[in-house]
Formats: sequence, structure tokens, C-alpha cells
Amino acid sequence: MSDFLEELARRHQLAAANAYPATSVVSDFANSLINWLFPEHTGQVMADPVLLKEYGRKLEKQLETLLLPMQHQLPEEAGHISRAFMSRVPLIYDELTKDANAIFQGDPAATCLYEVIRAYPGFYAIAFYRMAHALYELKIPLLPRMITELAHARTGIDIHPGAVIAPFFCIDHGTGIVIGETTVIGQHVKLYQGVTLGALSIEKTMARSKRHPTIEEHVVIYAGATILGGDTVIGHHSVIGGNVWLIRSVEPFSRIYYKAEHKYLESNHE
Repeated sequence: MSDFLEELARRHQLAAANAYPATSVVSDFANSLINWLFPEHTGQVMADPVLLKEYGRKLEKQLETLLLPMQHQLPEEAGHISRAFMSRVPLIYDELTKDANAIFQGDPAATCLYEVIRAYPGFYAIAFYRMAHALYELKIPLLPRMITELAHARTGIDIHPGAVIAPFFCIDHGTGIVIGETTVIGQHVKLYQGVTLGALSIEKTMARSKRHPTIEEHVVIYAGATILGGDTVIGHHSVIGGNVWLIRSVEPFSRIYYKAEHKYLESNHE
């Protein structure tokens, strides 16, 4: 028992040395930032520009406080990184506004943008991804992954913060979607539930290589499709049908679907 307790003590000491912020504190920052940009998120409204400016400064300070215990792991001072992140927030807002419009236009069941922002899991997951991706680009350890995992836990949508996703991104339903670290997605792409954009190999030696597919612009991928491999490119304006398994590239304007009675993939190239 004493050996076991000593092992636990070493683990706790290591955790103290890393000093990552509590998940609840990270969640509070992420949700506060989204509500600042989109009051529809919680319905908490601040219509005064002065109050909005003050709240922005509060968020910047909140992020700096999150980062300070991790200072020895950061590429720059926590305060500088916090300011750099906040300078990117207008772009995050612009991209999320385009994403919300894409979801609204892409779903006949959506009655208004307010509904998309307040109630749609796809928008929630994309919002947390865009925030996390900005932190990922600033080379912040662990924190970006904590943020996307908050959305994953709530929505069932797993987007790695390292993925590169252009605006006008639409997730419909969304549960079970997996988007890997080196995935690249172009503008006006729509994914349905259960889509996997993954790697063909899980060898640790490939950690720094392009392991996940590239999806060009104006592509629709239907429920349950699996697309794997860093060399796999789905050409623009293509449609990938439900339950398709792809480990090769397809040309632009392709139609790929599974014909169950013949057990094969068929491509109708326009």
C-alpha cells in the first residue's frame, strides 16, 4: 500500500507542476466568450457598447489568468498571448456568423438564426472549435483540446483544434462526427451525423505528418460516411453518400454512393 501511495504522490506532484486550469474555469471562459459574441447563446444581453468593451477586457484578463500557471510551457508571456488571442476574436466572430448562416440556409427545419445559435449542437461545436483553433495556432498546450472536448461532451461532435476549417461550415444533426487533427476543409462544406474524417494509420511516428483527408469546397458528406488518409482529397462540388468508406481521392463534381444490393461503390462523374 505504501508503494501505491508514493506512486499517487508522484502523480499529484507532477500534476501540480503542470498546473493546468480546472475544466470548470475553462468552461466558464469559453461560454462567456461565445455569449459576448452571440447573446443568443444564453439570452444574456449587454446592449451598451461601453459595457461590451469592458466585458471584452474582462475576458482578456480571464484568459491571461488561465494561462499564467502554464507560463513555463508558453512560447510568450501570458499577457501577450491573451492580447493576441483577443485580436483574433473579430475574425472568429466573422467566421461563426458565416457558419450560422450556412446552417440556417442548409436546414429547412431552421426557422431563424436565433434558433441556430441558441439550440443547434452543430453551431455550438463549431463555435468552440474556432475558439480552440485560435489558441492552438498560438501554440497553447492542452487548453485548446479542453475547449473542444467541452463541446464533444455536450454534442457528441469531436473536432480536433488543429483541423483547418474554412467558413460557411455546416454540421447537420452532428452526433458522432469525428474530424481529425490534420483535416483540411474548404468553404461551404456540409457534414451529417456519424461522418468520420480520420487517419489510415495510428502509428505514433506519424504524429507530425498529414494523416487526415482534405475536403475541398462545396462538398456534402452524408451520414455514416468514413473518409481516411492524409493523401485523400475529396474534389470540390462532390457528394459523398451515406455509409461510404473512402481511402482514395475523388475528382471534383463526383457522386459517390454505396449500392447495397451489389456491394460496391459507384461514382457518377458529371
